[in-house]
Amino acid sequence: MTLPPPPSSPLSGTETSFASPLAQPTRYAPPAPVAPPTPHISTLPKVAGRGRGVSIWLFGVLAFAMLALVGYFLTFLGGVASGVGLVLALVPLAIVLFGVRLIDRWEPEPKAVVTFALAWGAIAAVGITLLVDLALTEVFGRGELREIASTVIQAPVVEELAKGLGVLLIFLVARRTFDGPVDGVVYGALVGAGFAFTENIQYFAISLIEGGGADLTATFFMRGLLSPFAHAMFTAVTGYGIGLAARRHGTVGAAASAGFVGLLGAIVLHAFWNGSALFGDFFALYVTLQVPLFGAFIFAVIALKREEARLTYDRLSDYAAAGWFTPEEVTMLATRAGRKSGLAWAQTLREDRRPLMRSFIADATALAAVRQRAITGRDALAAHDEQILLQRASATRAALLAY
Repeated sequence: MTLPPPPSSPLSGTETSFASPLAQPTRYAPPAPVAPPTPHISTLPKVAGRGRGVSIWLFGVLAFAMLALVGYFLTFLGGVASGVGLVLALVPLAIVLFGVRLIDRWEPEPKAVVTFALAWGAIAAVGITLLVDLALTEVFGRGELREIASTVIQAPVVEELAKGLGVLLIFLVARRTFDGPVDGVVYGALVGAGFAFTENIQYFAISLIEGGGADLTATFFMRGLLSPFAHAMFTAVTGYGIGLAARRHGTVGAAASAGFVGLLGAIVLHAFWNGSALFGDFFALYVTLQVPLFGAFIFAVIALKREEARLTYDRLSDYAAAGWFTPEEVTMLATRAGRKSGLAWAQTLREDRRPLMRSFIADATALAAVRQRAITGRDALAAHDEQILLQRASATRAALLAY
């Protein structure tokens, strides 16, 4: 923009006209205020990492086991069939991960722990199951009775025990990410999803080899579309038991005991599922029993989420009483309707500040969980994390309200 020429001095004998009195220059014109740059959340301090991750050595062991598993698949199923099975197995995996994301949207678990949960199910649990199956086959051989026992007894017991061990291991190594039943359901579902992914590769590959495209299509429909959540639901029951112990500040022994009770439930559900496919009319039982069972599972998850929201509201209300939040902010941060309204409001702000609002909600949710751990006395780093999260929440709120 070209600035107008300065007015002539009255002493020069010339006159300068202006469009209006308000257009006349003044001795000082303050610049228009400029909104501060929106801070990147990555630049804000983060909570302590101890007790929220998985040792690189555990990932190393899983990587070594994965090599052995890949060798097994290539040797007995071949590269082409295994590749086709892998691609198709990604579909039910994506469906389950989307469902888990909906459950864990506002307090997502650390990526390293999520990766470990999936890897344990896909590698370690499958490897344990294969080794036990090979050992039992060597001892008892194969036959019709052996196949029935393997489907209804061996598979539910061995598979659920191997998967449940992974959830318990997460409780041991990443205790500060395991706050309650919802986290247990999430970790159990992730381990189950990983297991189903590798198992589906095997089933799809065998169907392609033995029956061609027709058998592969039927198997994909049955396992990939009708029952993608089966393994996730079974192991989530084990995770729920361990999560209850975590909420109550249980010891490792208490977590193992509660997890064992949940494991029994997982085994029963798994055996019932396998038995319905083996002894009865699968589709009739699927519609009359399995679908209502899955509906009950969804209802239970919703009930757990509501209980978690109530607890989040109560803990954030403690901070509101101390002046850190307003009562209106607590409602916005802790309730489903409030979060929806908050995101809609943030979208109307300059530069669409929904990412900041999401961070504000996530940090407040984590803050509520930290306070709950502090109240139960099971987190030595709770005071440190509390200060960090309050600092993050204050900075994010300031960025949201910046003009």
